[in-house]
Amino acid sequence: MEWLEEARPDVACLQEIKTGDATFPAKAIEHAGYGAVWHGQRSHHGVAILARGAAPVEVRRGLPGDEGDAQARYLEARVGEITVASVYLPNGNPQPGPKFDYKLAWFERLIQYAATLVDSEHPVVLAGDFNVVPTDFDIYNPRSWRKDALLQPETRACWERLLAQGWVDAIRHLHPDEPVFTFWDYFRKHWERDAGLRIDHLLLNATLAPALVGCGVDRWVRGQEHASDHAPAWVELDLSRLASVAAAPPARKRRAR
Repeated sequence: MEWLEEARPDVACLQEIKTGDATFPAKAIEHAGYGAVWHGQRSHHGVAILARGAAPVEVRRGLPGDEGDAQARYLEARVGEITVASVYLPNGNPQPGPKFDYKLAWFERLIQYAATLVDSEHPVVLAGDFNVVPTDFDIYNPRSWRKDALLQPETRACWERLLAQGWVDAIRHLHPDEPVFTFWDYFRKHWERDAGLRIDHLLLNATLAPALVGCGVDRWVRGQEHASDHAPAWVELDLSRLASVAAAPPARKRRAR
């Protein structure tokens, strides 16, 4: 709530909300000026999409391909002219094992479904915690993480296949040569030493990519008392750059986690 008040994003995608649908703090979020849709799960996982001064229109909850999958990890909504997906990809640890197998299977389902969105004439953003460190450049020091599910060759291969569809990794696109971290765990003073990882990503389809004018990470949030080990990653979009919305009402810049 403190971050919403300070940053005032037009759109915010939340992951790992760890609350059931009935206990989601909708009234507090509404009081802060946001409409919301959410896909909750008691004590585990959970995703949400917030829109300032607007009501997101839910499009999909959960990925297709496994009717028996009850984990709340994917939510898609329309916010104005943009399709927004909040993604919480499985962590996969410990690996090898069933949790890693589930991570890869879920990733495969995401890749298959994302292929239906990437070439859409509508602007689309996939935003969230992908639990992937794309390359060794995206981590302070990979040596002690080599056995972690976030760095496994299979995980990175799935990420590369996803990007190969045509998605633009916004942070790396605008900061190709700069180490950018979004996650610092609570072990061995990783935050204090800036020993971080980049695992929170915002992917734009070809229709939306021309609107990208800025991106970053609100690192100050990670420094707050009892903070999450993730800091909000964001993009800034100038929708007036999009031919598809040129005839729409005057566009404003949207800032999304």
